[in-house]
Amino acid sequence: MRNVDIDEVDSLDRDVIPIGNDYPLGHWTVSRSHRRAQVLYGLTGSMYVETPQASWTIEPGQAVLIPAGAVHVARMDQVSMRSLYLEPGCSPWFPSRSLPIDVSPLLRELLDESADLAPRYDPHGRDATILGLALHELRRASPTPVDLPLPAAEPLRGICREFLTAPRIDLRPAIWAELLHVSERTLRRRFRAETGIGLAEWRRRACVLHAVRLLATGRTVADIAAELGYAGPGVFSTMFREVTGSAPSKYDARYS
Repeated sequence: MRNVDIDEVDSLDRDVIPIGNDYPLGHWTVSRSHRRAQVLYGLTGSMYVETPQASWTIEPGQAVLIPAGAVHVARMDQVSMRSLYLEPGCSPWFPSRSLPIDVSPLLRELLDESADLAPRYDPHGRDATILGLALHELRRASPTPVDLPLPAAEPLRGICREFLTAPRIDLRPAIWAELLHVSERTLRRRFRAETGIGLAEWRRRACVLHAVRLLATGRTVADIAAELGYAGPGVFSTMFREVTGSAPSKYDARYS
């Protein structure tokens, strides 16, 4: 099915409901949750997905698994979306918190094909087999290497969200401490308590997620390194490999 909302078809008596929707540049979805679990995948374009616990920039090689009832919001940038909505009982392996995963070439083709399946597909026919194989591939998919948890409490959460819009590694943590009227030591301790990772590592991950989005538009490593406040492209590339396990060229639109 294409260009319909899950609420219109949620009552269909099928364990998996596939939907394909297209979104223009800069489209924000409303903050919402679903009765079914959701596999959110963009065949094209880039997505920024945020939950109360974390946020991610999602490129075509990735998807997000969103549990039933989990609140989420997303910004779509020219995204041709493919979603699977799963009855909770048909996927006991589904994670209990939203999780980004890598999408294999086979899974990509299965998700793309799913958008054209009939709403009331034969539960014993070809369409059901395609969806069943997609679930098998999803179960064995690997989590993406970059997870970016968000602090739970304001105003620290708001400061982090603002940083994500234009991250710079050379922005001094002392500025955040001043905004919160605490010492830098207290800031770092509070940050780790709320997110589970250190402030320095969080800032590096934020820079990587922003860089992935810029690389997908064809920006050069040198330009991105300068925008993020790194001393040079070599320093930035080394950091990128340490965080993701891959070189920036893996995400460069000019070579994909």
